[in-house]
Amino acid sequence: MTFANRLKAANSAPLLSTETFQTHSHPTSGLKPIFAGPNGLRAGWRLLIFLALVGVPVGGLLMAAHGHPRPPRDMAITPFLISVNDALMLLIVGVAAWIMGKIEHREFREYGLPVRQALRTDFWFGSLLGLGAISGTLLTMFLLHGFRVTGLAVHGRTILFSLGGWGIAYLLSALFEEFAFRGYVQYTLASGIGFWPAALLMSGLFGLGHLLGNPNENVAGSAAVVMFGLLLCLFLRRTGNLWCAVGFHLGYDWGQMFYGVPDSGIVPYHNLLNSTLSGPRWLTGGIVGPEASFLTPLALLVVAMVFSRYHRKTRYQVQGAQSMPVTVP
Repeated sequence: MTFANRLKAANSAPLLSTETFQTHSHPTSGLKPIFAGPNGLRAGWRLLIFLALVGVPVGGLLMAAHGHPRPPRDMAITPFLISVNDALMLLIVGVAAWIMGKIEHREFREYGLPVRQALRTDFWFGSLLGLGAISGTLLTMFLLHGFRVTGLAVHGRTILFSLGGWGIAYLLSALFEEFAFRGYVQYTLASGIGFWPAALLMSGLFGLGHLLGNPNENVAGSAAVVMFGLLLCLFLRRTGNLWCAVGFHLGYDWGQMFYGVPDSGIVPYHNLLNSTLSGPRWLTGGIVGPEASFLTPLALLVVAMVFSRYHRKTRYQVQGAQSMPVTVP
């Protein structure tokens, strides 16, 4: 190769600068990786903000209630008490999720409760499944001589007030519990660790909350609540929203009131029917009610199979935190 050709080849060779090495040789410094991921603020920090938004008003309510005597273990819970309590809690978690939606530039419906789909097909399908699950459980228990209806518990206009009052109360309860455990928190956790790990964690907390919050609840009943939570997460996964889960929650709890059996250890009040549970605890659930019976997990498995036959596609979508920039140095 002549000198002229060598000079020409040298001039055409790509140039290497110190910037090429500096870009890849120095890791990102500062605290930004702790707070931010590829899509913005990490899921854990978003959850902390949400929990703070919920915790402040709830803490204020607890402080206001401090010093009041605790209710007795056998106290009957009325529809009015449940409605007021759960409506207030639903408002708190709903406002907190709405604020997070504004921060993250998301629509509220993305967290599982699209208003336009309220009380439509998914809701009523879930309600029928819930009522069918508790009815099938008690029918099987009846055939095994563990459950018996003894007559009407209320009469006259009280029947309508009871059925309607409990319907409203359990609807509010279902909305609050479903959105609290499978709404914003489930969505945000799923964006960080995946849907089913988040579902397992939240269902475990769902069961623990029942165990600690209900005086007569036991471990068997709490384990069944975990299974309830996973089933409701399946509804969310396949339908893309919480309305089927809300319907199931309402139908199951309303059915327990209808038949006059304890609900998570809470004695019935103004239930439609008087009934008795007799036999071993593994069959009847004892003072906890059918929730702690060995029949309940079997009923939930049947519901899961029936539901999966009609809802085969996954419609629940979770996106990363795309619009919440972090400017940590």
